[in-house]
Amino acid sequence: MDWNAIKIFTAVAHSRNLVAAAASLGMSHSTIYRRLNDFEDEVGRLFERLNGNYELTELGENMLIRAQHITHSFEDIERDIVGMDTQLKGVVRITAPSSFSYHILPNHIAQFNEKYPDIHIELLVTNLELNMTNRHADIAIRVTSKPPEHLVGREVRRIKWGLYASLNYLDKFGQPKQIEDLEQHSLIGAAGSLRSHKIFLELDKSHSLAIQQRTDDLIAMSSMASSGLGIAILPDDLAKPGLVRLFTYEQGNENQLWVLTHPDLRKVARIKEVMRFLNDVLSSDAL
Repeated sequence: MDWNAIKIFTAVAHSRNLVAAAASLGMSHSTIYRRLNDFEDEVGRLFERLNGNYELTELGENMLIRAQHITHSFEDIERDIVGMDTQLKGVVRITAPSSFSYHILPNHIAQFNEKYPDIHIELLVTNLELNMTNRHADIAIRVTSKPPEHLVGREVRRIKWGLYASLNYLDKFGQPKQIEDLEQHSLIGAAGSLRSHKIFLELDKSHSLAIQQRTDDLIAMSSMASSGLGIAILPDDLAKPGLVRLFTYEQGNENQLWVLTHPDLRKVARIKEVMRFLNDVLSSDAL
């Protein structure tokens, strides 16, 4: 049995008039008329039409008693659901790139958990876009210049690219002060699909002879630099602890960091609070 048909029947039973029932439900008179007739074809004659008024039949009186119980049950469910959305409790699923998931978010999640112990974070580590319409994730942290149009949120910061090396490497080979000094050092370049990135195309063009090691993954590149294999150009969110930032790579465009959610979720209290927290800490955090 169609719940919408029961709502229409109840509205007509209370108002005893199609026009008033249509106004109370925000529907057209013709739609109310058609759907009420369809409902009566299904269950039996519920109203007697008398001079434009709709008077309940005996079947209609019995139906109204049951319909009111159903209506109250749905209202209870609606209140419970709305109540859940207004409470600071429940699960919030965050999807984030590996760089943030490994090195940045865990400490922030721990800080958030101290303040809101009833909100439980699920961290989904991926650089791919998850289907947020189907609630695979509630919040997406993304490094992108063009966030998906079906999501809402804001850009929280820009992320620069810098040159990084380990203390061990710098003790052995000294510290370059400017981009021209890189010819005297060992560089870690890109391989595979990463090689087509604008920054690494430029590096290959200007300092190919200095590139001694390569990898197709930025996290691996950070680890290679940390082990002393050479100097790496990295976005600042990928710098491992122990790496020394030498100077900004000015030839690289800054990355844009966004915190996003689905429009239907932005007013859910727990999601709204996590969004606010992430916006604050990621915009102020020293990456």
